[in-house]
Amino acid sequence: MLNGSALAVNWENENIPAIVEAWYPGQAAGLAIADVLFGDYNPGGRLPVTFYKTVKDLPAFDDYKISNQTYRYFKGVPLYPFGYGLSYTTFQYTNMEIRPEVKNGDSVSVSAIVKNTGKIAGDEVVQVYVSSLTKGDRVPVRSLQLFKRIHLQPGEEKKVELTLPSKAFLVNGETVTGKFEVSIGGGQPDVKVETTSNVLKTTVTIL
Repeated sequence: MLNGSALAVNWENENIPAIVEAWYPGQAAGLAIADVLFGDYNPGGRLPVTFYKTVKDLPAFDDYKISNQTYRYFKGVPLYPFGYGLSYTTFQYTNMEIRPEVKNGDSVSVSAIVKNTGKIAGDEVVQVYVSSLTKGDRVPVRSLQLFKRIHLQPGEEKKVELTLPSKAFLVNGETVTGKFEVSIGGGQPDVKVETTSNVLKTTVTIL
């Protein structure tokens, strides 16, 4: 697909094993797409937007409440979620580590072991999302806070460690104590869309 925004591709999703989303690829598009299609390059890109299943999942054009827009607030099941992408190989996440309690205003490191469980080398985009478990109006369902692209050979595993700043635990710009869910993996947590990797998550208490 050569396009500049999300499209309605429900039929394609049900009838085609994979779709190459090339956006506006420029002068070398033909060679780059051919490399992906013939397996000379293993893609590792991730969607910067959400592909919805139907316009019914979108709010009215004049709705500015930001209560259902973007992946941060959408509670339904998307066709393809923000952060989604496939690969010619697969990745496994294990051994997530993060302190269960964090003092308000402190940063905290989160890590996991990422392994290429497939037969060819590939890039994985490790994504860390934070979700406040505090209920309230316009509280985001989840927010991408960190990501890192890594390259792994077949069978290779690597410990990936990222540092969450204190601002990752703000809710609508305000300091909130209480419980937060932190996830690390190849995409968003709790999104029922098949990917080539898994997602780990745990609960962290901000004191």
